[in-house]
Amino acid sequence: MSQPEQIDVLILGSGGGGKLTAWHMARSGRRTAVVERRWIGGSCPNIACLPSKNEIHSAEVAHVARNGGQFGAMTGPVKVDMAKVVRRKRDMVEAQVAAHLHNYKTSGAELIMGTGRFVAPKTLEVSLNDGGTRNLVGAQVFLNVGTHAAIPNVPGLEAAHPMTHIEALELDILPAHLIVIGGGYAGLELAQAYRRFGSEVTVVEAGTQLMGREDADASHEIRQVLADEGVEIHVPAQLIEVSGQSGREVSLVARTSAGEQTIEGSHILVAAGRVPNTAGIGLDKAGVGLDDRGFVRVNERLETSAPDVWALGDCAGSPMFTHISEDDFRIVRDNLSGGRRSTRDRLIPYCMFTDPPLAHVGLSEREAERQGVKTRIAKAPMSAVLRAQATGLTQGLMKALVGENDDRILGFTMIGAEAGEVMAVVHTAMMADLAYTRLRDADFAHPTFAEGLGFLFSNVPARSGA
Repeated sequence: MSQPEQIDVLILGSGGGGKLTAWHMARSGRRTAVVERRWIGGSCPNIACLPSKNEIHSAEVAHVARNGGQFGAMTGPVKVDMAKVVRRKRDMVEAQVAAHLHNYKTSGAELIMGTGRFVAPKTLEVSLNDGGTRNLVGAQVFLNVGTHAAIPNVPGLEAAHPMTHIEALELDILPAHLIVIGGGYAGLELAQAYRRFGSEVTVVEAGTQLMGREDADASHEIRQVLADEGVEIHVPAQLIEVSGQSGREVSLVARTSAGEQTIEGSHILVAAGRVPNTAGIGLDKAGVGLDDRGFVRVNERLETSAPDVWALGDCAGSPMFTHISEDDFRIVRDNLSGGRRSTRDRLIPYCMFTDPPLAHVGLSEREAERQGVKTRIAKAPMSAVLRAQATGLTQGLMKALVGENDDRILGFTMIGAEAGEVMAVVHTAMMADLAYTRLRDADFAHPTFAEGLGFLFSNVPARSGA
């Protein structure tokens, strides 16, 4: 066994929070090492956020080209070259990896490619990818090991070798019929993308609606968008068994409200939840406790049960978004400098990049009801927004929750063109504790999608008894 090496800052996993911690600590003069099994920079720039949005945009271009006639742009038949789609995505990934390597070099943080396993508190044994081992002992240790796609326990499913998002984003052929198991954000993004590339697509969701976290009106709107584009949807549908091989021929038997149905296709994509990458890495020997789902147990400062050990991002049970993993880094960084930051009171914005996209921040109507928060609700269809009328992008809605007895904005949801950018306006107003009337009466540039906020907030009901 190799001799232990003393490291000031030892980080397992190079995702959003891990890499920012590494670069910050190294630039602060601390000897810092990051152990990464495969993806330099984590999943976001390699196999998840950015690659998926890259291919989704290619699908959007194909969709616009195919439907150009309604805008007066007359085209011939549109064909999609999936090999070129994948090459474009890979070029972006290669540029991202190069940028990450540059940051490691300039910061002074050491990137160690290998598989890490704890053998004692704050002691990591690393099996190097190019052979050999290293033993690292960290004065401070940070866990940023992420999650992986869950494969539901359905007879025949694992044996069918289904794709996850990783394999789906590497497909250089067009599936004849893609069956997506899971009606969450990643599954719906890729379902629409492959439909626009030219595949037949079927979505099978076990829950009572698509996007189970969202309010029913938002779920209904997205379902209608996908159905209008020819995506077949089975909700709710309980998978009974799977046969065949993904990439050749597959057959799913599902129990639906219409009875038992057999769905036949060429490929299966599983997008039915995530599992933390905490098994088999010796966390018990490190004194790091897990919750009943396998996530690292942390407090509001992201401290684990082991002294001087923190967890960041997905593996800590934080909301599974890159921007939240990065905020985890900022919380720990500031607290190590004497701050008193917490994960408890932060606003969590997120987007689903279907077309039109969904964006949300703050409370949903369902969450407000569950928490007993009294609200006033305002809604507006995107068809009422002048920019939408001018562009023809009228699908979707805006929805806001305002306090029942004050004018605080408590939540915002939008399905519509540029939803993420419009949501950022509301997010900023919420962080600044602005009254909804400030947005209602703002002079937004005309004609923009953000201008629709004025119309939306004009629909807020008066306070009860006012």
